[in-house]
Amino acid sequence: MAAILSLSLVAPAAAARVYNADTNAWEDATTVKARNKRGSPIAKTIVDYDTKYKPGTIIVETSERRLYLVLEDGKAMKYGIGVGRDGFRWSGQHRITRVAEWPGWTPPAQMRKRVPDLPAYMPGGPDNPLGARALYIGSTLYRIHGTSEPWTIGQAVSSGCIRLTNEDVTDLYSRVKVGALVIVHQ
Repeated sequence: MAAILSLSLVAPAAAARVYNADTNAWEDATTVKARNKRGSPIAKTIVDYDTKYKPGTIIVETSERRLYLVLEDGKAMKYGIGVGRDGFRWSGQHRITRVAEWPGWTPPAQMRKRVPDLPAYMPGGPDNPLGARALYIGSTLYRIHGTSEPWTIGQAVSSGCIRLTNEDVTDLYSRVKVGALVIVHQ
């Protein structure tokens, strides 16, 4: 028993590593978990919102770094978001074609070319870059998804996806249906 204990004290523990899509690097999971305790820097809130779009529509204001879910009676749920970094921003109008809980992630070929050590696939879970929920936008490569890196909310750091905290994307997911209109403004 003493030999086992001494080996465990001498042998370094293998640290789990997770991929950070923002920096295109692998990080120690304990460092990531320590950062996650800070929570979202932007709280969701219901706001007055005058629009011609019907309830259930998602409007992304990239320059504001906010996502609005149109509600009844001239209101909207406003969420803080992370958006695409320079060279990865986009705009357009699509529909939600699929939703998933704890989705797996298959990095697009373009991303794997930029970051050759990316895995071909990552199963869903708390360390997955897509977070707790994903809403797939039309036939694009982009998603509205969660993140385990809440400090990135309000920043332009992604490869084009719209990210929310895991708590906020879970709330949005519970309110949105497949077929919902998504409008992304620069």
